[in-house]
Amino acid sequence: MKYSGWPTPGELVVGRVDEIEDFGVFVDLEEYENKRGLVHVSEVASGWIKNVRDHVNVDQMVVCKVIEVDESAQQVDLSIKDVNDHQRSDKIQDWKNEQKADKWMEIAFSEGINDDDFRRIANELIDSHGSLYAGFEQAAIHGPEALDGTDLDDDEIDAIVETARENVSVPYVTVTGYVDLRSPDSDGVEDVREALEAAEGNGEIPEEIDLEVTYVGAPEYRIRVQAPNYKTAEDELEASAGRAREAIGAMGGSAEFHRERRTDEE
Repeated sequence: MKYSGWPTPGELVVGRVDEIEDFGVFVDLEEYENKRGLVHVSEVASGWIKNVRDHVNVDQMVVCKVIEVDESAQQVDLSIKDVNDHQRSDKIQDWKNEQKADKWMEIAFSEGINDDDFRRIANELIDSHGSLYAGFEQAAIHGPEALDGTDLDDDEIDAIVETARENVSVPYVTVTGYVDLRSPDSDGVEDVREALEAAEGNGEIPEEIDLEVTYVGAPEYRIRVQAPNYKTAEDELEASAGRAREAIGAMGGSAEFHRERRTDEE
């Protein structure tokens, strides 16, 4: 999705070199609909420039700083030399992330949606989280709660969350659940201990997973999972609770898994 309207002075934009002249470089702005800018030869690089083509090539992707915008003249003045290496790297990464998010939007809403609704949904994510990519990233981490402040309906939220959880990789995701363990045996403490060991995986948890089971208040125990992505974290959380249920069930006890804490704060 490309932005409508105009960029603002001081903004960093990604563009593709479309035409090179002796007086400067014309750049198609990749993030804006039907917008083109000009980098004057004095803004291409520092120092004296003998030949502009020694510094840029046609079809080259460049990051530019917006110097001035004249909407009435349909003119955007740009600078390449005012963008440092760090800014260039960060902006290109952000742009690539937004391209990924565009594809996720297409996956989530590929059927039965018109262009206006597509843009409305995208703008809700941008307004809520600052960018399309950040909206999907937060949906992957926090689920529907990440979209509580939007005007999206339940079906739209479900589509975004499902797509995010299947496609977005974030550095670490933490999920938490609780399991109530009960045993009718006289030696019930030992039964619970074995169930907790099973919940912790008996040393067989994958290396990239951090799983911790802690006491909250009888009979409730917290299962906390940290993993590289939401789906893996959820799968490991459910598996941990399942192991506890199976272990204590084999000893005549019971286990109840729930997502919200029930005991008073410690």
